[in-house]
Amino acid sequence: MKIFFSFFRIKGTTAVEVASGLHWYLKYSCGAHISWEKTGGVQIGSIPKPGFLPAVKEEGLVFKRPVPWNYYQNVVTSSYSYVWWDWERWEKEVDWMALQGINLPLAFTGQEAIWQKVFVDFGVSKEYLNDFFGGPAFLAWARMGNLHGWGGPLSQNWFDQQLALQKQILNRMLDLGMTPVLPSFSGNVPAALRKVYPSSNITRLGNWNTVSGDPRWCCTFLLDPSDSLFVKLGEAFIKKQIEEYGDVTDIYNCDTFNENSPPTDDPSYISSLGAAVYEAMTKGDKNAVWLMQGWLFYSDSKFWKPPQMEALLHSVPYGKMIVLDLFADVKPVWKTSSQFYGTPYVWCMLHNFGGNIEMYGVLDSISSGPVDARISQNSTMIGVGMCMEGIEHNPVVYELMSEMAYRSEKVQPAVADRSNLSFSQKEWIKVYSRRRYGKAIQQLETAWEILYHTIYNCTDGIAVSSSLPLDDIRAIWFSVHVIVLSLDDHNKDYIVEFPDWDPTLDVARKHQDHSHLVFHRSLRGVLRKSETSLPKPHLWYPTKQVIKALSLFLDAGKHLSGSLPFRYDLVDLTRQALSKLANEVYLKAVNAYQQKDLRALDDHSHKFIQLIKDIDKLLGCDDNFLLGTWLESAKRLASNPQEMRQYEWNARTQITMWFDTTTTNQSKLHDYANKFWSGLLKDYYLPRAATYFEHLRKALRENGDFKLKNWRKEWISYSNKWQAATNPYPITAQGGALSVATKLYEKYFSKELN
Repeated sequence: MKIFFSFFRIKGTTAVEVASGLHWYLKYSCGAHISWEKTGGVQIGSIPKPGFLPAVKEEGLVFKRPVPWNYYQNVVTSSYSYVWWDWERWEKEVDWMALQGINLPLAFTGQEAIWQKVFVDFGVSKEYLNDFFGGPAFLAWARMGNLHGWGGPLSQNWFDQQLALQKQILNRMLDLGMTPVLPSFSGNVPAALRKVYPSSNITRLGNWNTVSGDPRWCCTFLLDPSDSLFVKLGEAFIKKQIEEYGDVTDIYNCDTFNENSPPTDDPSYISSLGAAVYEAMTKGDKNAVWLMQGWLFYSDSKFWKPPQMEALLHSVPYGKMIVLDLFADVKPVWKTSSQFYGTPYVWCMLHNFGGNIEMYGVLDSISSGPVDARISQNSTMIGVGMCMEGIEHNPVVYELMSEMAYRSEKVQPAVADRSNLSFSQKEWIKVYSRRRYGKAIQQLETAWEILYHTIYNCTDGIAVSSSLPLDDIRAIWFSVHVIVLSLDDHNKDYIVEFPDWDPTLDVARKHQDHSHLVFHRSLRGVLRKSETSLPKPHLWYPTKQVIKALSLFLDAGKHLSGSLPFRYDLVDLTRQALSKLANEVYLKAVNAYQQKDLRALDDHSHKFIQLIKDIDKLLGCDDNFLLGTWLESAKRLASNPQEMRQYEWNARTQITMWFDTTTTNQSKLHDYANKFWSGLLKDYYLPRAATYFEHLRKALRENGDFKLKNWRKEWISYSNKWQAATNPYPITAQGGALSVATKLYEKYFSKELN
C-alpha cells in the first residue's frame, strides 16, 4: 500500500487496503481516533481542514501485511452483540472492519432461512422446524446443536428479514474486497428428519446445561458424518447459499466437534469423520476451504491428544483447512501442537466472554504474540484474528490488536517504538491517549500508563490455576462439588454474578485466604458452581493504582467537556473501581453473617446495595451503558405485538437467567452474559442482592438456619416475572458523568489515596 501526498492518493490491492491505509494516515498523521459508537465513537476534531493536511515523505508511506488474513468474529458474537442489528448498524460495522484491515469476517446472519429451504427440500415441513431453531437471542447455540426451541419459534418474518439483511451484509463485504466466511453443515439436524430418513444414523446428544433435561429444548440430534445423508445435506446447504448469494466465497466454517467429542478416540475413525465433513463442502463448492475453531484442542485436551488432533487436521488436503487458534492471547495451542501439525492457522485474541462489561486486557501478549508465532521455526501462521464473544468494550485492546495485522515487529505500548513503519511514533499508549481525546493532557497520559501496567496487562495467565492437573480437577469436580470457578476475562463481580450459595458453610474464609482451586469453565459454561462454592472474581492488579488513575481522569475532566470518548472511559473506569470495591464489601457482609454479627451484616449489606444504586446512576449518565437501548433494538425488529413480546423476552433472558430454571434451581448459565447497564442494576441485580441479605438477616434474628432454597424460590419467581415484563427503560443518558463520578470518588475513595 502506498500513500502519496501530491493530491492525497491512496493505493491498495483492495478497498480494505485503501480504507485501512486511510485509517492509518488519519491516526498517525492527523491524530484522529475511530472507535465503535458505543465506546465513544469518533474523534476527528484534530484533522486539519482540506489544504492543510499533514504531508508524508515524498516517496510515500509503504507498508504491507506480514500475513495475508485478518479474521473477525466468534460464532456466538452474532447472538451476544449483533442479534438485534438492522442494516444501518451493520453498514457501520462492515465499514469499521475495513478501516481495521479486516478481510476475513464471519458472515452467519440469515442462515436459518437457508436451512429452512434445505430441510423442506429434504421432506421436513416448516411446522416441524419450529422446535429446531432457537429464539433470536439463542440462535448461536441452536446452530451448534447445544439446544433447540429455546426462545422460539421463529416467525417467517424473521427468516425473510434476516436473509435480506445477510444479502446486504455480503454485498458490502464484497464491495470492500473482503472474503466472507459462510457456515457449512456440522451434522445438527431436526428431530423430524428421523421420520423422513428412518435408516439414517442420527444420535440424540446429551444434556447441555439444562436444569432438568426438558426435551422441549434439551438434547439435540446429530447426523453422523459417516452417513451418506450427511454429504447430501452438506452439499445442498452450500449450493443453496450459492443460489441465494452467488459465488461469494470458498471459505466455510464448521465446528462439528466443538464441545462435542466424537464417539471414539480411534484416529482412523476421526480422520474419516473429518474427510466426510470436507467432502460435504467440496460437493457444493469444489474449491472449498474448511475453517474451524481450534477451541476444542484447548478446552477438551483430555480427548484431543496428538494422535487425535493430527488425524482430524490431516483428514483434508493440505491448504484446505484453516484453524483458528482461538485463545492464543492467553493459551496458544500452536506452541504445543507442532504448529497444528503443519496446518495453516490464524493467531486469535479471544478476550471477551458473554459480552460482559469488564476493563481487561493483555496488551503485551497481543503486541508480541502474533510476531513470535509468525517468526517461529516452521511457522504455519497465515493470519491474525479477533474472536471475542461480544464487542463494543475495551477499545484500546481492539485498536492495538487490529494494528497487528500490519505490524511485522513487536510493539512495546509504554516504550519508545518506531517499528518498521515510516512514521514517528513515541509511546503507543501516550499516542493512543492523545488521539482518543484529541489533545495531549498530562493527567490522562499518566493515567493510561497506569492502566497499561495494571488493568490492561493481566499476566497471571489464569485459565486453570491449581497445583493439580486438569484431569484431577475434573475428578474432584464430579465427586466432591467444591470447586471455585474463575475465568480471567469473564466478569464474575458479585454485583452482576451474585453467588448462589449457602455461606453457613465455611467457604468465605477459605476464599479470603486463597486456599481454593480455580477451574476455567468452557466458552458457554459447561461446568457451573454448586451451592457449596463461592466464585472468586478475578483481580489481577492493585486497586489503589487504578483508583489513582481514576483521580487523574477526574482532574482532566475540565479539559474535555463534550468529549464522548472521555465520558465513556470515565464512566467505565469509575464503574470498574466501584465494582471491585463491592466485591470486598460482599465478602465482609457474608463474613459478618458467619460471625453472627447482625449489626455488621446490616452495615455491609446496606453498603453493597448502595453501591448498586450508585453504579446504576453513574451508568445512566452515558447512552452506551443503558439497558433500554438493548431492549428497544430488539422490539424495533418486530413486525407485530406478538413478535415484540417474544423478542423482548429473548433480550431480557439472555442477559439474566439465560436458560431454563425450576422453582428452586436457577439456570446453570445464569449471569453468563451479565451486563453493567443502568436499569438492569436497579431493577434486577439490586432486588436479588436485597432479598438474599434479608434472608441472611432473618436467619440471625431468629437464630435459625439460612434457607437457601427459600431465597431461590423467591428470587427465581421475581426473575421470571422480570424476564416476561415489558416496562420501558430510558434510551438516553441522564445526568452529568463528570459530576456524578466526582461525587462517587469522594464518597468511596478520597480517603484511600490520602
